[in-house]
Amino acid sequence: MNQTADAIIVGAGIIGSSIAAQLAARGHEVVVVDKAAGAGFGSSSASSGIVRFNYSVLESAVTAWEAADLWASLRDYLQAPQDEALVTLRRNGMVMLDVETFPRERSIDFFQQLGITYEEWAPDDLARALPGIDTGHFYPPRPLDDDDFFNEPDGDLGALYTPQAGFIDDPRLACHNFAAAAVRRGARMVFRRRVVEVAQQADDSWRLRLDDGTLLSAPVVVNAAGPWSGALNALAGVGGEFRVTTRPLRQEVHAVPAPAGFNPPGGIGPSVADQDLGYYLRPELSGGLVVGGTEPACDPLEWVTDPDEVNPRRTAQMFDRQVTRAARRFPRLRIPPRPTGVVGVYDVTTDWTPIYDRTDAAGWFVAMGTSGNQFKNAPIVGEFMADIIEAVAAGVDHDTDPVAYQGAVSGLTIDLGTFSRLREPAVNSGTVAG
Repeated sequence: MNQTADAIIVGAGIIGSSIAAQLAARGHEVVVVDKAAGAGFGSSSASSGIVRFNYSVLESAVTAWEAADLWASLRDYLQAPQDEALVTLRRNGMVMLDVETFPRERSIDFFQQLGITYEEWAPDDLARALPGIDTGHFYPPRPLDDDDFFNEPDGDLGALYTPQAGFIDDPRLACHNFAAAAVRRGARMVFRRRVVEVAQQADDSWRLRLDDGTLLSAPVVVNAAGPWSGALNALAGVGGEFRVTTRPLRQEVHAVPAPAGFNPPGGIGPSVADQDLGYYLRPELSGGLVVGGTEPACDPLEWVTDPDEVNPRRTAQMFDRQVTRAARRFPRLRIPPRPTGVVGVYDVTTDWTPIYDRTDAAGWFVAMGTSGNQFKNAPIVGEFMADIIEAVAAGVDHDTDPVAYQGAVSGLTIDLGTFSRLREPAVNSGTVAG
């Protein structure tokens, strides 16, 4: 069976589904292919869904701020019917603890340019806002078996608080919402199918053969395959010119009961980013917490060759590492006897900044390296990629004359060359924080 389209998108996670919805909204005939049973069954569903605005790069902060406005008005943005269940942006606030590698002054400068509300907290403010917290300065993060791990702090920390930050309360449903919008606009979704062969034709169009023999043809392919994106590029013979590359990284996020006093009566507490100790946490609507890591230098990263061969079970080692650090900060936190949570595989660039770009192969576009800190930006990423694809089709050389995106909320212009495959690695925190 042969199918043709204007664009083929490989990957139905939050990024691929958003791109599909945007291209379909602009009148393009779109086919989305994913090996899973539905939208968001891969790394997207393992996301913590945190919406924050603290970034080392201004363009990333602007993107997150613009995207938050779309999350808050998602039904209108997706033109979803009133009876469709949609995710909600829960604005519980974000507490970013002070750390040497991410000075608050940089975030404040960006916040002032964007009009983002923020509060600067001294250690006493932090202690009042989060009862039971240890405000001690422990940096740098250390392995649990380090003799100095439980040393007394050598000072106290303050924090930067952004009340408009929050989280998306159901990451998998969010993917479904964008995929459903794409289908309403005419996109076709092909699930439970793998791309096994890629070939560029004499007219520069692309032909993809799926594992059931189906042939898909289109002048445009968008690689949004998450941790499988590097392998897909290799299958297509694409990517030799990239200066920034991606690798699959196994990650775990764990679930624990919230410590006494963390959640206010009838509500939930804020998310906390703690690079001083090397973890982050976010509350759940059920009253618990999810706890993940921030890739401190002392921790080995679990790079993988084949995302399909990753151990799907939580490990005691990563559980102990992440949850014990959270308990160091919140001494009332009770550590469960066994690991609970989710395992995912991230698609990570060398500088933790994504690649939204064309390639040297005509018609082949990439939305790669998005895992860990780009879920929140998905609504805008669909627009980024549609703008780039349409500009390149119109003859724009995006490499030398990068497409610019005008923010509707901030009024600022985002230079999409910031996310180029040909950039020098971004100067940022070097972690998932971006």
